[in-house]
Order: sequence, then structure tokens, then C-alpha cells
Amino acid sequence: MDGRAQNFPAVLRLLLGFVVLSTVAGLLLAGIAVPAIGASGQAAKSGVDFFNDLPGDFTVSPLAQQSKIVDAKNHVIANPYDENRIIVPLNKISKNMRNAQIAIEDARFYEHGGLDLRGFTRALVSNARTGSTQGASTLTQQFVKITLQEQALRAGDKEAAAAATAQTYSRKVQELKYAVNVEDNFTKDQILQGYLNLVYYGDQAYGVEAAALNYFGVHANKLSLGQAALLAGIVQQPTAYNPVLNPKQAQARRDVVLTRMQQLGFASAKDVAAAKKQQVKKMIKKKPVEGVCHRSSEPYFCAYVMAYLQHAPELSALGKTPEERLKRINQGGLTIRTSLDPEMQKTAQQQIEKAIPVGNKSNLGGAVSIVQPGTGRVLAMAQAADFDKDQTNVNVDQVYGGGPYGYQFGSTAKMFILVTALEQGMPLNGTINVPFATNKIDHVFDGPKVVGAPCGSNLPWKVGNDYPIGGGPMTLSEGISKSVNTWAAQLSIEVGPCNVQKTMTKMGLHQADGKPIEGTLSNVTLGSGVTTPLSLASAYATLAASGKYCTPNPIVSITTPDKKEIKVKGPECKQAISKEAADGAAYLLKGTLRPGGTADNFWDVSARPAAGKTGTTEKHNQAWFAGFTPQLSTVVWIGNVKVADKNGKFYSLNGKCFGSYGCFQEVFGGTVSVPVWTAIMKKITADMPAKDFPAPSAAAQRGNLEPIPNVYARNTGSATAILQGAGFGATVGQTISSNAPAGTVAGTSPSGSAMKGSTITLLVSSGPAAAPAVNVKPTQPVKQTRPPTRGKPKPGNTRPPGRG
Repeated sequence: MDGRAQNFPAVLRLLLGFVVLSTVAGLLLAGIAVPAIGASGQAAKSGVDFFNDLPGDFTVSPLAQQSKIVDAKNHVIANPYDENRIIVPLNKISKNMRNAQIAIEDARFYEHGGLDLRGFTRALVSNARTGSTQGASTLTQQFVKITLQEQALRAGDKEAAAAATAQTYSRKVQELKYAVNVEDNFTKDQILQGYLNLVYYGDQAYGVEAAALNYFGVHANKLSLGQAALLAGIVQQPTAYNPVLNPKQAQARRDVVLTRMQQLGFASAKDVAAAKKQQVKKMIKKKPVEGVCHRSSEPYFCAYVMAYLQHAPELSALGKTPEERLKRINQGGLTIRTSLDPEMQKTAQQQIEKAIPVGNKSNLGGAVSIVQPGTGRVLAMAQAADFDKDQTNVNVDQVYGGGPYGYQFGSTAKMFILVTALEQGMPLNGTINVPFATNKIDHVFDGPKVVGAPCGSNLPWKVGNDYPIGGGPMTLSEGISKSVNTWAAQLSIEVGPCNVQKTMTKMGLHQADGKPIEGTLSNVTLGSGVTTPLSLASAYATLAASGKYCTPNPIVSITTPDKKEIKVKGPECKQAISKEAADGAAYLLKGTLRPGGTADNFWDVSARPAAGKTGTTEKHNQAWFAGFTPQLSTVVWIGNVKVADKNGKFYSLNGKCFGSYGCFQEVFGGTVSVPVWTAIMKKITADMPAKDFPAPSAAAQRGNLEPIPNVYARNTGSATAILQGAGFGATVGQTISSNAPAGTVAGTSPSGSAMKGSTITLLVSSGPAAAPAVNVKPTQPVKQTRPPTRGKPKPGNTRPPGRG
């Protein structure tokens, strides 16, 4: 092939280039045709027709930009995004940055009308001769190209995104026509503002504000000469000139920008020289790029909110599917205001970490959930764990980032038995006959109401107490405040464990997988079922709100970038239990914090009314306290993260140490969880007015009892039949001295009246008491065993009253 043949493709490219240039230039210059050099009039006419047929109206859609999640005091918690972009107006971008970008990309930006003919011609000739693709795009053309690409990617159209950057003359001509339209409809400052907010600056930073924060930790309006030149230089090749990955290349490129700025009069020689002396490595103040919540000041709460936004039924306005919602969250520039109180959060986090040091090697975990009664707003959510190593949020359900099960909640379950009894009409001063048991001697619950019964047990049920107690009548107040297991077991059987489970469900208590607590006697009575701190805090908040349950909700409002609020449904609130039962239960649960209760000596109920319930699991592997005031419901969980070893042996808290709270031979809910709760609540309620719970109504105090038939002096068989005929159950109890014939009924427990369907204990007569012998000194009365009261926990403390 001779030289002429070899040069023919280049000549052809040059010829076509001049055709395009002539056509475009002619159209741009007020419609005056420019003769096509070396081309026929028909070729030029075809070019004009081609240009005229192209779309001309250019629409700029809102840019994808990061959203922000803020707390109740408007502090930013996190910035979710697909593209790390923060939109700012031009007056929030430093003059240095504007000049640097213009200097290196389009020095005549404020002079041309969208097409720089001089640069275009130079590039066209070079490309035609060499077959290469020399750039000649103005900022306006680049703005058009990147906008088309970004809009296509957001729409999921990969072909359109590729076409927006294709190296073809047809694409270039279309770009030019759009650029003319943009110049006709926008000012130069508007175009520059759009460009600086749109362009990619490498390292996952889109737009100059995100880039300034990403690389230097400053806002775009504070960019220095050297910082601005460094950013402006990145745009041409975001990877090659990435100052984190390639600091030497980035520095060389920065110096090119600085030189160009000096040539154009944008910077003095002195300032340029000083800027060039700065080492790029020393300029970068960048944190490692991680997930959205890894960068958050409150990573566990952040993860909860992100999951809640995607899955909560009441947030359907964000999208029909989790994928649609996440796209809007990441791209929509939303402001998501949460209910997190920063001071409460700080206090909760500090105190739980004092008890459970993060990174401890003892398999210990701790968490705190604080809920506002009557609204369901989540005010704090703390966890003593390292989010980088474990993202499981033990406070919440599995769907919101928690584990699949939760943890056993121990004697905090007894509150639900109490509420069920009050709902069924038991008065506040009501009593039941409680079997005796110790920590070594169990009482065995048997019979048709236990074995094989709905929500019962497959086998006779053995229940022990943590110290010797029981063996006679016991009030609701004593049973709940001392957390007596045989009291709870007997009362649960009386009111029906299935009914207790229904009460739990009505009050919002459930497993971490969202299912109701499994209805067995042990699960609903002694808390061998599993739940989460947030679920328990919300259930106890129902008592503080006089029976109104609200689903926990961390979202206060969601607004768009133009300040329009997205309408979202608030938390679902409903009257879950009667006001009488709720207020009555709150009144009785104050006893937990009073002398003799399982959480005594920590809180002055008379100074600031509060109530609650301790909880310890059977193997002492989890310890809880669920406490509340009229304004706050706070749950503290401290326990073993891993429940059992590979052989199924339960880990115990006994003998372990809990940070600044000390070491304990035996651990109960009152040992560590109560002190942590107290430290948190004393601080966060200090500025709140002291309020009391509503006084129990006369109806709650009186109850709704049925009279017990008179069965005095009847044999036990006859008495049982009479009681059953009246709708009660009957069981034979202890023998007492009485004037009734030996072997007959001497009395009942309770006496007078009782709840419909409850079991009446028959007290059997042993006959009249023998008269004391003459001149015989009477024996000293036997002292009743009293549970030891507790002071504040000290190393070596062994046993508070009750299991707690």
C-alpha cells in the first residue's frame, strides 16, 4: 500500500470533522451557514438535517445526594448514600475552588456560549490526524455528559449510561446541542454550581463539598489554594490522580493546576510557590472508608434506624419494598429526624460500659433501651460492644438488626402474671396460698391444671425459691416485691398461663423473631422464654402510660431537600390493658424498690416515684432490671453473650466481675442491673419534674371477687364438690387446730371471696388445740425466717431476696 492509501483514513476523518464543525458552528452562529471545506453542499445539508433532528431540550433531574440521620437535638448521626454527595450553593464554595476548576478545565468558561470553537477546532484536527481522542469539552459540555450518565445510572439503564460517554461524533454533536440549550436556560454561575456538585472527585466522593470533607475534613467554602488545586486536578482521571492511592501523581497534577491558575491571574506567584511546597501526603486528613453506620457516632442505633426505615410498615410512603426505600434513602437527600436524646444516650452508654467493658474476655454483654411511655419513642439505645467486630444489636428484633432469639428475661415475666390477675378482678390486697420452697427444696406443681394443660407442662413442674419462703397466704404486694417463684407459679396457674401469654402479647412482648413468647408455664411465669430489651422496655412503658401500648418507633419526621415533609404514620398506640390493672400494677411494683424488695436501697420512691421488676434466669446467666417512672421506661440487660458452651452447659454470671461495680459470688438482677439502671435514671431525670403514677382506682383496690361458699366442718370431698359447683377449684392444704371435727374443713385460703375460677385451699382441722400443762413454762416462739435485705452491692455479696 502506498503513502496516499495509508493517509486516506486520516484525510477522511479530517474531512468529516470539518463537515461537523462547519455545520455546528453555522448553526451556533445565529443560523448563518458556514461553507463546508472540501465537502459537497449535499453533505453539509445532511449534517444540518442530522443536527436539527436531534433532541434539544435538556432536563436536569435532581442529583442523587446523601441523606442525613439526626438525633432529637439535630446532631448528625449518619449520612446514608449510594453516592457520597452533599449539594451546596455556589456561595458555599470557595473562590479558590471555582477558579481552580475553571483554570484547568475551561479557561474561557465565562466567555463562550457552550462551545469553545478554538479548542474544538484544535482537538478536531488533532484527532483527525492521529486517530486519538483529545478532549475539548467545555464545562457546560462536561456538565451535560455527566448529568446524562448519572441520570441513566440512577434509572438502572447501563446502555444509556455508556452512550452518554461514548467516543463518537454523533454523541458529541448531541452533547453540543444540549450544551447550547443549557446556556440558553441557565446562568454561568448556575452551570458552574451544577458542575461542582456533580463531578466525581475520586475515593467515592461526588461533588466538591463531599470531596473537601472526605480528603481534608473541611467544608468547600474553606478550601485553601492548594486544596482547591488538588481537587480540581483529580477530575480528569479520578483514579490516577487520587491523592490517597497515588499521592505523587496527584501532587504533580496539582502543581499543573497551580501553574495554570498563576498564568490566568487567579493566584499570585508567591501564593502558588507556597502551595507547591505542601506535600500531598501531609495535606490529607481522611478517615478510612467504611459502611454508613461504621462511621456513625451511634453505630447500633444507626443500624436500627436504617433497618427500621426499610421494613417498618408505617413507613410505606418511602417505598413499597425495602429496595425501593433504600434507594430513596441513599439518593434522596432526606433529613431523617430521630427521637434519640443525645444526653440520655451518652449517659446510658457510659454507664453500661462501666459495668461491661467493651472488648472484655469474659463473654459478658450489656444493653440499655429507653422508651417514652405513651408515644413509643426510642430515646436511647446503648450497647457495650464493638460494632466493627459484631453488628448484632441485642436491643432489637431480628428484622431490625438483632439476633434470631433474644435472651431469657427471668422474673421480669412476673409483672405480666400480676397484670393478668388484676385484669381478672383480683384486688390489690388479694392473697393466694403459696407453697413453701427453698433454693434446695423444690415444690412440685402437679395436677390437671399443670400436666398436659394448655400452656402447661409435659411433666410435674419443680419450682424452688432463692431462700426459704412460702407455706401459707401471701399478698400480691409481697409476692411481686420479693419475687417469690412459688407465688408466681401458683398465681400463674390460677389465672391461666395462656392468659398470661395473651397479656404479654397485648403489651407488646415478643421474641426477637417477632413471634409471641412460647406459651409454657416456665416461659411465661419465670421468664425462660426469650425477648429483647426494647421489647421489654416497651411492654413496661404500658404500665407507665396507664395501659396504653405504643410500638417502639425511632422516627420523628422525614423531610425532602426542599423542606417538604414526607407523611409517615406515627407509632400504633392502643389501650392494651385496662387503666385499673395498669395503675394497680405500677402501684404494687413500687415495692420492688422499697425496703425488702429485690431492688431496695438504691432509689428513694418517695422523692421520685418509680417502679420496676428485677429478673434473673435460672442458671444465673442473664440479669435484668425493667424500671419506669411516669416519663421513662428503661431496661438494663447484663448477661452472657453466648448462653452455653458447645456441650450445652450454661455459662453463669456467678463469680464474675463487672467493671467499676465489682465482683460477685452470685449474680441477680438486683446485683448489677439495678445499680446501672439507678445511675442512668438519676442523671437523666435530674431536671425532670417528679411525678407520681395515677392512684389505683377504687375498683382496682376492691377487685371483682366472687363469694366463697361456706364449707366449714364439711369433709374435703363434699367441700371440693361445693366449691367446684360455684366455679372454683379446690385443693387440700395444711392441717390446723380447730373446733371443727378432726379431718373436716376448718377454713379456706383465701377466705370470704376470691377470683372466679381460682383455686381455694382447704385447711383441714386436727381438732381443738390441747390445753397447756400446768406449771410448764411456755416455749419461746419460733422466729419466722426473713429474707436478707440488701445494701448497695459490694464484692462478695451473695444473695438478695428472691430470684429477682
